[in-house]
Amino acid sequence: DVDCTAEGKPLCDANGVRGYPTIKYGDPSNLEDYQGGRDYDALKKFADENLKPMCSPSNIDLCDDDKKAEINKFQDMGEEDLTKYIEEKEKEQEDAESNFKDEVSKLQSAYQKLSEDKDAKMDEIKKSGLGLAKAVKASLKGSKGSDEL
Repeated sequence: DVDCTAEGKPLCDANGVRGYPTIKYGDPSNLEDYQGGRDYDALKKFADENLKPMCSPSNIDLCDDDKKAEINKFQDMGEEDLTKYIEEKEKEQEDAESNFKDEVSKLQSAYQKLSEDKDAKMDEIKKSGLGLAKAVKASLKGSKGSDEL
């Protein structure tokens, strides 16, 4: 439990906490975002299924052969190469996030333009006499009905 608005802010910043409340779980050196429901049943189910010792460098005995090989590969890289690898992958994440935001912004602009165009077209159609035409049509039906009585 960390207060990200007070003394815990540096820890929150270091772990990518941007909104509150945020739930993180997993290996303290690689915390993951919890994306599930916030009610008791959803949290309990998630905890029962996921919050247990997991494969990691400190729990390598819990890893399958593929994960052990991956951990060994990273351990064999050395600190300098591992730091470079992490920085490159974090840059890829930042680039993906930036690209996503840019594309969403373009979509929002396109949506705004389409919405304005639609509103203008709807206004043009109304001004062309559509409402009056509907009223005349309704009155014709009404007059036909009264003639038949």
